[in-house]
Amino acid sequence: MANSISLIVLSLGFVFMINSALAAKAPYNVASLGGKGDGKTDSTNAFLSAWVKACASAEPAVIYVPRGRFLLHNVVFAGPCKNNAITFQIAGTLVAPSDYRVIGNADNWISFEDVVGVTISGGILDGQGTNLWACKAAGKSCPSGATTLSFSNSNDIKVSGVISLNSQMFHIVINGCHNVKMQSVKVSASGQSPNTDGIHVQMSSSVTILNSKIATGDDCVSIGPGTSDLWIENVKCGPGHGISIGSLGKDQEEAGVQNVTVKSITFFNTQNGLRIKSWGRPSTGFAKDILFQHAVMLNVQNPIVIDQNYCPDNKGCPGQVSGVKISDVTYQDIHGTSATEVAVKFDCSSKYPCSNIKMEDVKLTYKNQAAEASCSHAAGTSQGTVQPTSCL
Repeated sequence: MANSISLIVLSLGFVFMINSALAAKAPYNVASLGGKGDGKTDSTNAFLSAWVKACASAEPAVIYVPRGRFLLHNVVFAGPCKNNAITFQIAGTLVAPSDYRVIGNADNWISFEDVVGVTISGGILDGQGTNLWACKAAGKSCPSGATTLSFSNSNDIKVSGVISLNSQMFHIVINGCHNVKMQSVKVSASGQSPNTDGIHVQMSSSVTILNSKIATGDDCVSIGPGTSDLWIENVKCGPGHGISIGSLGKDQEEAGVQNVTVKSITFFNTQNGLRIKSWGRPSTGFAKDILFQHAVMLNVQNPIVIDQNYCPDNKGCPGQVSGVKISDVTYQDIHGTSATEVAVKFDCSSKYPCSNIKMEDVKLTYKNQAAEASCSHAAGTSQGTVQPTSCL
């Protein structure tokens, strides 16, 4: 009898465990909550309803977006939530309004704020930014545009297999976050699209970007103040402005950038390759402990650049020098072709020269000949084959 009771208890426990697991995985389907995948019906409330339910769940939750085109206005998915494991599983496409004025004055189109443990898996995010780019190109009065996907003040974030198309402004922004992993992300926009950075990271730590392809009109990856412990690996960049640390020094009181690794990157037809840039004005900012490793340059206009005299349109900084301190930067195993004669340019601050710059096994050519290098206020060392001949 005792054995029979034990078996019944065990069986009930097993059934409870199965039901709990199924409940945890049961998705909140946005189509079941009123969303329409016709690309025309506003589905914002259906997505918010799914989020409210998932966020209120004490168990891990899944929000499912089926195939179809779901129109969304600007939306904020805000925490904190009762669980730290919410997954957006996206089989379809999220579409921004075709009229850029609808969300163009919002900072973000899709925003996650104060969340922990959110995963976004798959899906296409179509920002429909082409009309706004045309407005800007024509010199008309236009909204600034919205970032497609933003994470702020959030931890333990994963983004995998997401495609971002034609963002109005930045495609993805990571701001004030810790422990973020982005992999197999694809960014696609015209090489002429303005201010459409692929992935922007600032005031964040322990961010990883892996196995991604970024084609856009601005930086493939831009790294802002307050970034630390950033790892970027196996990224294809082009068209675009390359991978940039900066602009730094825009504000006088500013956090620094440190412990950044950028490796196994292919640049093709980009305006820059590996770049560090800062404003020509006083600042407490800095960039240190930077490793650029294993990069291939294919017809890149400025493969290796440090520019500490950046001043767009000469506004606000004529005649000033950068206060940003740049040190301990290593370029290792950088090969390929430059589209300009000067492939390496270190234009550093006269007040705070670049220090401990290392060049190891660098070979860059221009029209099948050795390219040139230019250095100003930069000090460091060269090891192995360095071509163009180091000017450090």
